[in-house]
Formats: sequence, structure tokens, C-alpha cells
Amino acid sequence: MTSHHAPFDPTRVAHLNGRFAPVTEEVDEADLHVVGELPEGLDGVYLRNGPNPRFTPIGSYLYPIDGDGMIHGVRLSQGRARYRNRFVRTPAMRAEEKAGRALWGGVESLIMPGPDQVGEELANNFKPLPDINVVQHAGRLLALAESDCPYRMSPELDTLGKETFDGGLPAGITAHPKIDPVTGEMTVFCYALEPPYLTWSVIAPDGTVSRGPTPVDGVEDPRMIHDMALTSRYLVLVLAPAVFDLDAAMKGGSFLAWRPERGTRVALIPRDGGPVRWADDEAFWLWHTVNAYDTPDEGRVVLDYVQWPALSLGQSPEPGPAAHGAHSGLTRAVIDPAAGTVRRTQLDDTRVELPRIDDRGIGRPHRHLATAAGSGRTEGLLPGEYDALRWYDLEDGTASSRLWAAGDLSVGEPVFAPTPGTHDSTDGHWLTYATDRTDHTSWLLVLPASDPAQGPVARVRIPVRVPLGLHGTWLPTEE
Repeated sequence: MTSHHAPFDPTRVAHLNGRFAPVTEEVDEADLHVVGELPEGLDGVYLRNGPNPRFTPIGSYLYPIDGDGMIHGVRLSQGRARYRNRFVRTPAMRAEEKAGRALWGGVESLIMPGPDQVGEELANNFKPLPDINVVQHAGRLLALAESDCPYRMSPELDTLGKETFDGGLPAGITAHPKIDPVTGEMTVFCYALEPPYLTWSVIAPDGTVSRGPTPVDGVEDPRMIHDMALTSRYLVLVLAPAVFDLDAAMKGGSFLAWRPERGTRVALIPRDGGPVRWADDEAFWLWHTVNAYDTPDEGRVVLDYVQWPALSLGQSPEPGPAAHGAHSGLTRAVIDPAAGTVRRTQLDDTRVELPRIDDRGIGRPHRHLATAAGSGRTEGLLPGEYDALRWYDLEDGTASSRLWAAGDLSVGEPVFAPTPGTHDSTDGHWLTYATDRTDHTSWLLVLPASDPAQGPVARVRIPVRVPLGLHGTWLPTEE
């Protein structure tokens, strides 16, 4: 199936060039060069997945949705570092490797190869794109797509195959499941182009599906939802008016339509299976939540997230051509399930994204969080590119912050690596990949959580450039 679009020139797509350009070399290198000193207690592997087309894209390219997955991993132990990167090899990628070129177009082009090119099983289907995130649960290391089956990876980052959770989740999940650190359950959701448009599920600590795909009542059209939040009582989903329009895409229009007149709705889905509670608000968009938690006294839900006024994908993960000025910043929403209302407060209007907390605090009140940020000192940054890291302290509902400006480095999502045996979110280190804008060398940065604004205590030189974006995880070595 092929739709009609204007000629596509990948050399003119900013997110296929420069610091975002894909790499094709798979590398395994030990004894990496370290500037500074790696902390003695830092023992584990930092993994990050992100869009990395195996071949030059055809038809269209929509960052950060398009692109094959590549996982970059740095193993840290006893003050030494080792690097390995591998593609997430789906059957579609293997077919393209056999052909020596791209066979599928970007999601907006709807170019799909026929059975004469890839066989009956792969023909005329969307290409799997497990290129957004990587998580581990119940012994499974999963490369995650936007709304599709994840792919299971080995500890050495070899692709083991599509993961359906023993057939319990055949349609897959989205890229941001949440693991409850208290129960060990992984709660997931999945959106679709046909009814039921939205479902949620639960995967037990042992990896079995304890709740199969459960439709979310009250969803009347197919909407894009990138992230979720979890509290001790609820799964929290924010349904912005980003509506899929396949008919428009077939005629050369946008696959996603922004329809602000429909407003944004927040679904509070009881984890015990009770009726969905809805709250309505004016239209806004979010890519990423920080965290959510219940207020025991009034039965409300607090949700922290990074807010955008609208979604306009174009060639950017941020809205519109003037995305830097359209940012709404770090926001807190208090959702009242009884009244069906949302009360929003802007905590900070600084340009930030990719927020993370100490994952051991998911679903419970949080105090500290980290983000990628703009320092305001660098000209020419692309949407989705950041030159600083910012840390927030939300004590008493305020949002004091500290900034580390990265100079010539463009930085990615910060991920927290706690010191073993401790429970304090300031006792550990923040990790992120960074790429130097002057020479395109890439580094793993290690910053102390006790005083991150002082900058890295160690920088690990990565032997290949790591393209900017997207999400990662820290997996400590099991004793």
C-alpha cells in the first residue's frame, strides 16, 4: 500500500543529520576512557533506546516516532566501563537488511512492501518500531514501541523476538509502562486505530498477565497517548485531542489531527477494576509525566508533568516551528475524581523535557526530579535538543531548581542510579548520554545526586556517536 506524497529528501530533515544522525556500526569495546573517577558503588548497566534508521528512510521521517531501535549500553563496575550497541532486529529490519535498503516508508507516507518483496506475513503491514524506550521486568529486557508489541532482548542486547507475554497481550503495549515498586506489578496501556481504541492491562511480578486487555469506557475515537502515570489506586491517562485520521493520511494529509475544541480529558482508572473516573479540561498536550500520587485526605490525585499547549509533530517532538517559545513548562495538575475537575498550576516555565524521578518512588509522593533543559545560552538547538540539566526540589509544593549548563554538550534524558542499600533520592548518581556539538564525540556523564549542579564527577568516552534521544534505564548488578 502506498499513499501519494511530495518527493522526500532525507538530507533536508534536521533529525536525520548532525547530532541526530543514525549510526550503523555495532560496537563492543571494553576499558573505555574515563575522565575523572567512576564512583566505587556504581555497578550495573545503563541502557538507552532511540530512533536510529538502519537504512536511509524513504517516503517520510517523523522524529521521534519513526526510526529503527538501537540500544546503547554502558556497563560500569569497579571503576571501569564497557560499551555495546545493537539494533533491535525485527523481522522487518531483517528483510530490509536482506534487500540492502529501506522497504517501509515513515508512518506518514504509508509505504508498505508487498508479498513479492517481503512475503505474505510482513506484506502490507506497518513496520514495528521498538525504538522509544527500554525497560526490564520479571527478567525480561524489553525494547518498547509507541503502541505495538515490544521486542525481548538478551543481556548482551541480541534480539530474541517479539514479546506477547505468552499470548496475553497480542496487540502489545506502549512505550511508557509503569512498574509499581511496592507490588512489583507492571501496568500498561495500548491505543489502537479501531475499537476498542484504548485498553489497559497488568503484568504480575512473575511476568504473567494478571489482567488482560481491558477497554477504557468512554473513549470514542483513536487518540495518541505517549505516557501514563500510576498511583497506589489509579492508572492515570491524559487524553489530549490528538486524533488519528487515517483517511486524511491516505490523501496525503496528516496522520494526526489536533482538535482543541474537544478539550483534554483525564482518565483515572481504578487499579481494582472499578469504573473509570473522568475529569475534563481545556486542550493541552503532554509527552511525559513526572509522577503521580494519591492525596489520602481528599481522595484527589496529584499529577506532575511537562505541559505543551498543542501537538504538532512535523519534524519535531515539540509543537510548532517556534517550539522553544511555545513551551508551557513543568506543571502540576490536581484531579478531583468526585467533581470531575482538573486544577493546573505552573511550577516552572523553563524549557525542560524528559523528566525522571528515582523510580523507587513511582506512585508515591516525590520531592526530587531531574530534566533535560535549555540553558538559554546556545543558539541553533533543534527541537528535542538540550544543553543543560535541571533538578527540582518540590518540598512544600514549590519548585526550587538547580541548573548545570553543559557548555558544548547536548544532553539527553537523565536517569537515576541509587547507591545500593540506601533509600534517599539524593544518595546516588544521575546518568545521561551527551554529544559534543563541536566534534560530535559522545560521552556518558555521571553526576552526583547530592550536588548535581557541580557537574559530572566522571565522563566516559563512548567509542561511537550516540544519536540524541530517547529513553533509558539503569539496571544495577544483582548480588
